[in-house]
Amino acid sequence: MTHVSLSALAGDLFVVVYLGSAAAAALHALLTKPDPRSAMSWIALCWLFPLGGSVLYWLFGINRVSRHVPPQVQLNPEHEFRAAEAAGAIALAALERVGNVLTGLPLLTGNSLEPLHNGEVAFPRMLRAIAEARHTVWLASYIFQTDAVGRRFVDALHAAVARGVSVRVLVDGIGEWYDWPHVVPLLRRADVNAVRFLPPRLFPPNLSLNCRNHRKLLAIDGEQVFMGGMNLGGREAGGATGRRMTDIHFCLRGPIVAQLADVFAGDWKFASAELLPPTPAPAPVGDSRCRVVTGGPDEDVDKLLLIILSAIAMAQRQILIMTPYFIPPQELVAALEGAALRGVDVSLVLPRHSNLRYIDWATLHWLPALVARGVRVHLQEPPFSHAKLFIVDGEYGHIGSVNLDTRSLRLNFEIAVEVFDAALCGQLAESVTTVRDRAPALTPADLNRVGPLAHIRNSLCWLISPYL
Repeated sequence: MTHVSLSALAGDLFVVVYLGSAAAAALHALLTKPDPRSAMSWIALCWLFPLGGSVLYWLFGINRVSRHVPPQVQLNPEHEFRAAEAAGAIALAALERVGNVLTGLPLLTGNSLEPLHNGEVAFPRMLRAIAEARHTVWLASYIFQTDAVGRRFVDALHAAVARGVSVRVLVDGIGEWYDWPHVVPLLRRADVNAVRFLPPRLFPPNLSLNCRNHRKLLAIDGEQVFMGGMNLGGREAGGATGRRMTDIHFCLRGPIVAQLADVFAGDWKFASAELLPPTPAPAPVGDSRCRVVTGGPDEDVDKLLLIILSAIAMAQRQILIMTPYFIPPQELVAALEGAALRGVDVSLVLPRHSNLRYIDWATLHWLPALVARGVRVHLQEPPFSHAKLFIVDGEYGHIGSVNLDTRSLRLNFEIAVEVFDAALCGQLAESVTTVRDRAPALTPADLNRVGPLAHIRNSLCWLISPYL
């Protein structure tokens, strides 16, 4: 054997050992690391530093400490409930202070909020409000489809313009691409003043795939606002092909309308440079205390997350969460686990199948740790639930456009309304628990049935979950 053939053999052996050790170490990191950032860093090191990266991982990256953990004491649920009752209701004054400091907005009394379930209920009410508008119609939507339902809104907006109403429509520049033909040209041909929020363009370059305007608002005459999780289109309503999704919207009246209108005016000014007139606060019409909370990648970053974490920390009895997408930041996972460990009934209601399968797979990776700590996870059967609700102790809640994922909490422009109202929050809690109780809570055994290939698939989606 010549010197050249020995060198070639050694080189081939080095490549085989490098590829094998890097693959094994990267797979181990993928399946065992609790934080996607840690897993990503170790995987990159293993592949970018031949052999050395794998050696460093096997030396320093593996937790070899294994100690017997005594079983958790199982407390009587009735005893837990009585203990929570004795601890008192949620510290509403403390939550009010958190919102005061983070938003700089006052908590407004005298509001009414009416839940509107699904497009069959919400859309006729919204169309009637547009038809009855006398002065202004301000509409913002992430997705505005141009199907039969969307064109009814286009026609209603055109009719409002024709009778002299000042109409402004803001559509997200990426959300518009969910349907064809695009809605903004249709609106403009109908004489509606419509603009796009951060539209992608090549010259000057501005792709801006993140930082989307995910807010959904319809403000009528500064007197009422429709807001929540619904986009505009047939997907939100049942039809000849059957229901594709369920959702919830709200009609709000009272002083909170002025705060909501100010959010639209700020977004409109950013997108169009036009300054809209301020909206005077309407007279009180109900008993709800409310405040708008905005989130976005600007000065609003982390406001929503901090308020949610504060509410979880102050919960005494129950936390109910319904969200279509659940890819939580690590601090939110820790807060939910901590609440469950101290005896709070924490229930997470998710769709069994969303419209984004890779999101579902990433979510499945998060669930075992939550279930192990006592969080009750329920998977809602189809149709896909796009509803977003967060309710604490039946006294405090959030409604709006916010999903519990990194995109909503840190990248998108979002809007929520804090609601301090035991009557309404109790009503919403009852609707969530009704859905929750139709599906049994997942058990560790349920989650352990995932096969090895599915486990790797879920872990790969989890690995990039901060960017989904």
